[in-house]
Amino acid sequence: MDIILLGPPGAGKGTQAHRLMEHHGMRQLSTGDMLRAAVKAGTPVGIKAKAIMDAGELVSDEIVSELIDAELTAMGSDTGAIFDGYPRTEKQAEILDGLLAKHGRSLDHVIELDVDEDALVARITGRFTCANCGEGYHDTFKQPEVDGVCDKCGSTEFKRRPDDNEETVRHRMQVYRSETAPILPGYEARGIVTRVDGMAAIGDVTHAIDAILG
Repeated sequence: MDIILLGPPGAGKGTQAHRLMEHHGMRQLSTGDMLRAAVKAGTPVGIKAKAIMDAGELVSDEIVSELIDAELTAMGSDTGAIFDGYPRTEKQAEILDGLLAKHGRSLDHVIELDVDEDALVARITGRFTCANCGEGYHDTFKQPEVDGVCDKCGSTEFKRRPDDNEETVRHRMQVYRSETAPILPGYEARGIVTRVDGMAAIGDVTHAIDAILG
């Protein structure tokens, strides 16, 4: 079974992808992770990608397709794929269809995590982590049990991502809407799109996705 998880940054795609791997034995294919792994391993496509990124340019769709092609070859036909945040454009959607067909596969589901923009802004801008162990916290939803002290390691140093601010989050939402809007109608015409309430509790979102996959 091959699926696409769609949703803006902060919608919980990564969390749900990890749960799908645990529950269904699927494999998450995140283009960012694949790029970093290829560069670190020094593979031929990784060397090409590194040169492009070092020049401050965007990695082409052709290089991304090479990465996905290699991953599909390595994982075999018995393992389902979770495409996390990819494709983002109509061209990428066409490329993905071609790659899947090449490997005798096709998309079974496109699941969009539907979020409320204002609530997502509150969710993301409130995040902070322990600077020592990386344990995650939130201004509203998960404060340390002892104020200023990490529950996990006892550190008193915390940090926030510099891009976890309202302006950046709203820009990401705008980009997501402009990039994703042209992709969905094609998948909807194939009857494979389902929307899930991405603002629900994590376990509820997982249950809803499990019900879709059967």
